[in-house]
Amino acid sequence: MSQPKSLNLPFDPIERAAETWRVHFGPSSAMAAVTSIMRAHQILLSQLDSLLKPYDLTFARYEALVLLTFSKSGALPLSKMGERLMVHPTSVTNTVDRLERSGLVARRPNPRDGRGVLAEITDKGREVVQLATADLMGAEFGMTMYGEAELSDMFSHLRTLRVAAGDFAPPPMRQDEDYGGLL
Repeated sequence: MSQPKSLNLPFDPIERAAETWRVHFGPSSAMAAVTSIMRAHQILLSQLDSLLKPYDLTFARYEALVLLTFSKSGALPLSKMGERLMVHPTSVTNTVDRLERSGLVARRPNPRDGRGVLAEITDKGREVVQLATADLMGAEFGMTMYGEAELSDMFSHLRTLRVAAGDFAPPPMRQDEDYGGLL
């Protein structure tokens, strides 16, 4: 897997920024965490896009193909794709345009809505998803430096942020769950 250009700095610039932040503004934990997440996003996106480049895909296009693969019929309305991928309708349109030009998706009228359009994965699209997924799984999505427990913890911590942002409603707590000493 192609790695982003290594910076090989003799210090952690985010840690250094956090120290300076504390002097000038006060507590820096949130700033350091956000900056670390943003840098991790850059690193992972670069790695994943490089793995997907042989298939003429970006990670966003790959996600759209996988979504269509997971749907019952292999087709979804563009509006539903935007909702599930959590992106703006314009982004979905651009993504589907690129996938259609590559022969991985075809647009067809929505039989339930005379005005609506469905994006439908093609046989070629299904084949590309299989090959690209094998490459991503082989590279563990660029997360080889973490163990299973760490990945699970990371998902859980980031899920809290997504719930707070309103991405989805958390499931109600069961009566037998520990409420963190609140009861």
